[in-house]
Amino acid sequence: MSKRILLIEDEAAIADTIVYALQREGFQVSWHGLGRDGLAALDADGAALVVLDVGLPDGSGFDLCRELRQRHATPVIFLTARGDEIDRVVGLELGADDYVVKPFSPRELVARIKAILRRGAPTVVAPAGGGLQHDVGRARICLHGQPLELTRYEYRLLAQLMAQPERVFSRSQLMDAVWQDPAASFERTVDAHIKSLRAKLREADPACDPIRTHRGLGYSLSWTV
Repeated sequence: MSKRILLIEDEAAIADTIVYALQREGFQVSWHGLGRDGLAALDADGAALVVLDVGLPDGSGFDLCRELRQRHATPVIFLTARGDEIDRVVGLELGADDYVVKPFSPRELVARIKAILRRGAPTVVAPAGGGLQHDVGRARICLHGQPLELTRYEYRLLAQLMAQPERVFSRSQLMDAVWQDPAASFERTVDAHIKSLRAKLREADPACDPIRTHRGLGYSLSWTV
């Protein structure tokens, strides 16, 4: 699966160009013209990365990314004709790893895919504590043995905190460690994701509150919960 790319793009000419460029580099490509078909393929077969067009016949790529992020931590590159800054920011805030505007160079797209795959998922192995366990191979975090339903950045943020329990991370340190393009986001994004993480942890276990706020400094994770 490490060489499998899922392409969700409805324009056949563009898709053919991308498929050709990726196959020349040794990638296996699964191409789907509809968002629902692409998501079903990801659920069934997985992928190393998803190239996702924003404008699809059966809905918005942004909406599809929201749904995808509820179930997968797979890297996503948005592919779109829209280049407005607000669209780029929205895409990245939804959990996308990169944003390529049409027209584009297939070689550049392949280079960006390779760069993201080289970064890969966090490789830290966090010790069990407070009922939390990090399954690195499956890219998931469990609480009391039950997987948490996390978005990509929620997962990466919690994994980063779990990697060094009790260490205080500043917001900028978390941005650099977790977000693929920290310059395109804002430090308040960290606060928003911490808030959503806390809510999901409490939903799974009302007594679970391991994330500590250090005023003026940042956040840490405590095992004594």
